[in-house]
Amino acid sequence: MTDVVVVESPAKAKTINKYLGGKYTVLASLGHVRDLPPRDGSVRPEQDFAMDWAADERGLKHVAAIARALKGASNLYLATDPDREGEAISWHVRAMLDEKRALKGVNVRRITFSEITRSAVRAALANPRDLDEPLIEAYLARRALDYLVGFTLSPVLWRKLPGSRSAGRVQSVALRLICEREAEIEAFRAREYWTVEALFTTPAGAPFTARLTHLDGRKLEQFGLSNEAAALQAKRAVEAGRFSVASVERKRVKRHPPPPFTTSTMQQEASRKLGFGAQQTMRLAQQLYEGVDIGGDSVGLITYMRTDGVQMAREALFAIRDHVGSAFGADYVPGAPREYTARAKNAQEAHEAIRPTDVTLTPESAGPHLPPEQRRLYELIWKRAVASQMQSAELDQVTVEVADSGTRLRATGSTIAFDGFLKLYREDKDDAEDDEEGRILPPMAARDALATGKVDATQHFTQPPPRYSEASLVKRMEELGIGRPSTYASIISVLQERNYVRLERKRFVPEDRGRLVTAFLVSFFNRYVDTGFTAALEEQLDDISGGRIEWREVMRAFWQEFSRAVDQTTDLKISDVIAALDQDLGPHFFPAKPDGSDPRACPACGTGRLNLKLGRYGSFLGCSNYPGCQYTRKLAVENGGDDADTLKKGVRVLGDDPETGEAITVRRGPYGLYVQRGEAEGKEKPKRMSLPRGVDGDSITLEQALGLLSLPRVIGLHPEAGEPIEAGIGRFGPYVRMGGIFGSLDRDDDVLAIGLNRAVDVLAKKLASVRSLGPHPTDREAVSVRKGRFGPYVQHGNRVANLPRGKSLDDMTLDEAVALLAEKGKELKPKGRRKVTRQAAGGSAAARPTSRKRPAEAKSSPAPKRPRRAT
Repeated sequence: MTDVVVVESPAKAKTINKYLGGKYTVLASLGHVRDLPPRDGSVRPEQDFAMDWAADERGLKHVAAIARALKGASNLYLATDPDREGEAISWHVRAMLDEKRALKGVNVRRITFSEITRSAVRAALANPRDLDEPLIEAYLARRALDYLVGFTLSPVLWRKLPGSRSAGRVQSVALRLICEREAEIEAFRAREYWTVEALFTTPAGAPFTARLTHLDGRKLEQFGLSNEAAALQAKRAVEAGRFSVASVERKRVKRHPPPPFTTSTMQQEASRKLGFGAQQTMRLAQQLYEGVDIGGDSVGLITYMRTDGVQMAREALFAIRDHVGSAFGADYVPGAPREYTARAKNAQEAHEAIRPTDVTLTPESAGPHLPPEQRRLYELIWKRAVASQMQSAELDQVTVEVADSGTRLRATGSTIAFDGFLKLYREDKDDAEDDEEGRILPPMAARDALATGKVDATQHFTQPPPRYSEASLVKRMEELGIGRPSTYASIISVLQERNYVRLERKRFVPEDRGRLVTAFLVSFFNRYVDTGFTAALEEQLDDISGGRIEWREVMRAFWQEFSRAVDQTTDLKISDVIAALDQDLGPHFFPAKPDGSDPRACPACGTGRLNLKLGRYGSFLGCSNYPGCQYTRKLAVENGGDDADTLKKGVRVLGDDPETGEAITVRRGPYGLYVQRGEAEGKEKPKRMSLPRGVDGDSITLEQALGLLSLPRVIGLHPEAGEPIEAGIGRFGPYVRMGGIFGSLDRDDDVLAIGLNRAVDVLAKKLASVRSLGPHPTDREAVSVRKGRFGPYVQHGNRVANLPRGKSLDDMTLDEAVALLAEKGKELKPKGRRKVTRQAAGGSAAARPTSRKRPAEAKSSPAPKRPRRAT
């Protein structure tokens, strides 16, 4: 019998299976096979942090397949990803197989590889090891910490801060960073300053520009010229002067290449250069790592993409150096290989940096085999890794001082003497560097007399700190030691899914809900949203993974303090919460008015003051004279110009529909922003469409709005089924649909631009659980057989019937389905009932059994309510 190798994904299994041949059976676990059930009591501190694990149907199915493959096998190789999560998945698989008694006589070994190549996989098989217990314990500690914080802190939020969602151990700290940056921006007051620049001409007639640095013998700081009068006086002094060259300083400087990518630097550069979000970047990197088809062979193009290490394997270093020499010449190869060390706090450097597995697979040779987004990311990774082993660039910098008694000006320039690594790769640089590089100053020498030309005085204002982008937020979290490479994308995703933040022009803006949650946590749980405390906890987790500390010891110390902090909020009054939040967020909700009037004055009664209120459904602003004055206002504070002010009132006009002439507007409703065509006439409602996530109401264009109002749109015909596929937006967000089969679109998918190939991929999983039988003989509407929560069933329109016991989905024929629907079919309940509506819309579950012949089963069928999951 063949030995069994377990990996995480089917794509990886397919690639490795080609490498190993018939002696091995390669199966995928599809990630984690079990997890902590989302209910209280899954982690029990009173029992020394005992943990309950449960597998879902998918996990049970995959472990059962592994157990079947192990019959007669001698070895089981657990080849999941080379990190804590991968070690944990292997541990879970082994534990579940043990419970099934499927490991009798089977030798269980762990293998890891940082790249999916034939040589790396075979080398791993030749050097197996046991499971790494400290890594598993670090996973257990992290999972228990996240669970206990979420399931202990979230109920406190729900009780004391109505309308909030939940809190997470690391996500709450990231949210605090975003909220504190927004508070800095709101508190910022711009300062005026001026600069003076003059155009000079050398004795040879060559012009150049210099900036004023000294006036009347004193050095000018940034605010040395703070108003127009001072700037004009300085301008006149320069115009009246007789200037000559005081000094010319030339020096050659080296600029060294950046190290190859880590997870965070890859996400940052992909965001800046390619416009990719963190999740999108990680998904594309996963595909490049697991293997793509090149020339009929599946090839893993990059090394493992979850890493904070910057070093590369020795053989990779020398392969890259050889490629640099052959492609660019010997001058571009440094004398010795470059060695890098990580600067990020808590960097473990357990894995290599992200690099190409084969440097000879250049972007030009591999690109034609890749989709555009994969090609662009691979090119970025390849160039960064190769450039890291190239010669430094050399720049000639020139600084010229121009003087007349106590007045001095300076001109700087920089030219590239040797491009080195810049021939292949450039990092994003700040504006000052960009302005200076490439500026060539004319030849001149000390004491050369200069002719003064035009002199300009320019007004400037200081700018507030920028909001975080995905790239800068990831960089900041890495600097502080918050989270790990595998968590950055999920942290950002969770904050958006909970509507705590929104992306506006690729920058994070905290929603009022997020600011309230942050203010609450800072006021009453400050230690647990403190960056230093969170980073110290990450260091302890690293100590656990290194075997330097026992994981339960860390958990006991944390839980003792944390549970005491939670207990202290038991008697916390809502009035105390309101007072704390009102004090913290008052400047945000009640910004100072230009006329100096009281920003809290009630606009309805004129005598009351507006204060923060907590109601059953969340927070709002209300008058202090309640109930005499019942004025209330939503919390939403919009940022922007006239358009934003218009949206506060509820409507913004985008233009007219070119076909109907009706006005296209953006409106704010009880469930968020939507676009509308025309106005209501009698009982006839106008066409409306909610704005999908990521579309900003302040910046949406008329063309985008018309596209949304034209939904659903036909994408094309399914290449196999021949049925039309539509894209649209429903109750649960953007989707694609073929007949009664729906598939939800990802965050990165654009419902207005998604193509046929992507739509077919989205529908593939749904189609695996649905089989079309053909048209019904009475009305030619489709009849299908589907997998549901209560077993397989047939459906025709809104009529469904459960399959007889023992009848499989694949065995059903059209004639049998028509007869079954006529005999036992039941109509789905009206759409007003949410549970049935979801089933009807998504087509993913059968109606509940209603037969009176099985009362016992019907009585026990309702599932217990599941508490909301907090992460």
